[in-house]
Amino acid sequence: MLKVGLTGGLASGKSFVGRCLAELGCFLIQADELGHQVIEPGGEAYDGVVALFGKEILSPDGKVDRRRLAALVFSDPNRLAQLNALVHPHVKAREHALAAEFASDHPDGIAVTEAAILVETGSYKDYDRLIVAVCSPEQQIARSMERDGVSREEVLNRLRRQMPLEDKVKYADFIIDTSGSKENTLKQVRTVYESLRGLNP
Repeated sequence: MLKVGLTGGLASGKSFVGRCLAELGCFLIQADELGHQVIEPGGEAYDGVVALFGKEILSPDGKVDRRRLAALVFSDPNRLAQLNALVHPHVKAREHALAAEFASDHPDGIAVTEAAILVETGSYKDYDRLIVAVCSPEQQIARSMERDGVSREEVLNRLRRQMPLEDKVKYADFIIDTSGSKENTLKQVRTVYESLRGLNP
């Protein structure tokens, strides 16, 4: 099985690229979704997150309010690091379990793990190939404001905490520019997919 990492920055189009790869036949593992699951009530990181950040991050139904949690951590690098230390080991364990299950059924398949901080954590080294989705900073800001309903300042705060895309592309085996039309992005995705198939006949 070929293991592929897919990363980018905030609202750089990596999720769209991931969905396109899934439609072409790849097995898509979304680290963000796994991160949400492990902080759900009963999830592996729920108790630790509530103990660290307090019950004020909980909504009335007892679930973690991710918007409140984000407001706490994205303005404080130390608290973000503490959150990552609680959540990421469980996310990695779930990723490995999903990939192993897929590999046993599809030894010639392609598993794509979509995650925001593969380069920052050094996790990109765990993959056979790395795809980086890119667009302009202004597009990141506009897309995030529209998608998440947040202010420009909130988006800029998050971007300041991330490695710039121009630094991430230095680690890429494939770069997909999502700044144009969806059709243009899909054309690039198909080209990358064919290259990946060629690596894993």
